[in-house]
Amino acid sequence: MSTNFPYNGWVVVNKPLEKTSTQMVGAVKRAFGLKKVGHAGTLDPLATGVVPIALGEATKTVSFAQDFEKVYECRITWGRQTTTDDAEGETLHESDKRPSLDDIEKALDDMLGMIEQIPPQFSAVKIQGKRAYDLARAGETVEIKTRHVRIDAIEILDHDKDWVDLRIECGKGTYIRSIARDLGQKFGCYGYITKLERRSVGPFLIEDAISLDILEKYAKKPELEDYLLPMEVALDDIPAFPLNGDEISTIKHGGFIKLVSRQDFDRLEQLDVETNNPNEEIILYGYNSRNNSPIALLRKIGPEIRPYKVFNI
Repeated sequence: MSTNFPYNGWVVVNKPLEKTSTQMVGAVKRAFGLKKVGHAGTLDPLATGVVPIALGEATKTVSFAQDFEKVYECRITWGRQTTTDDAEGETLHESDKRPSLDDIEKALDDMLGMIEQIPPQFSAVKIQGKRAYDLARAGETVEIKTRHVRIDAIEILDHDKDWVDLRIECGKGTYIRSIARDLGQKFGCYGYITKLERRSVGPFLIEDAISLDILEKYAKKPELEDYLLPMEVALDDIPAFPLNGDEISTIKHGGFIKLVSRQDFDRLEQLDVETNNPNEEIILYGYNSRNNSPIALLRKIGPEIRPYKVFNI
């Protein structure tokens, strides 16, 4: 593997226990010999599973990948609340009370859809420019504002008197630790996370993930290329707009395409892009119609399509 080759794509890393997402980024940088690397979604040190990491020009698509639905599997243990809402923290409260399965099922049904949630004290939320976990480690108790998050599905995988295993499908910004804390408080028994694995982030699946051991084993070797996913995998939800040679040249030089004919607008309608509101901004993924290579992210406003982020490939 040549470190001079501009690798542009995604690697899905299976983060092990007690490693940080930042450490996973560092491992990918070393393995591929790259400096331009970013990840789509942080995992707690005590969580395992999918961390999608973008290489090269794919870093320009990270913001879109962060919006993907996420799937987690977790264990909530009853009878204790901690400062971190997981096993890492110190005990705040304890209880001998335990919820019934009926109680759990009803409470989970009530959680579906858009709900209000307060992130944990130990979280990456910014409070007056500082991370909440930095303030918490300094001994400060801060007020964190409620946020709206989306829970699409919750399934009970297994349960016992003292714990329940859940599979949770949710939107961006959802804290699984907060779900454990809130359920425990609702039942009056307290609860915290003792096991957490992220199974997927949109199209990035645990089945496609590379372990840290394999990443280090094949560092700077051609075998690593087998684990690369194309950069456009993060753009699955964005309408793909084909560009011809002249249009590609225009976009790459910072110019814009003007839609003037019925045929031009038909190109958008074929992608299920609504054109009724001319002032609405629409993000498109522009690609070379001859070889399907990625060209740029585009903004459509009115009859104009302008470059938003051009891929230097």
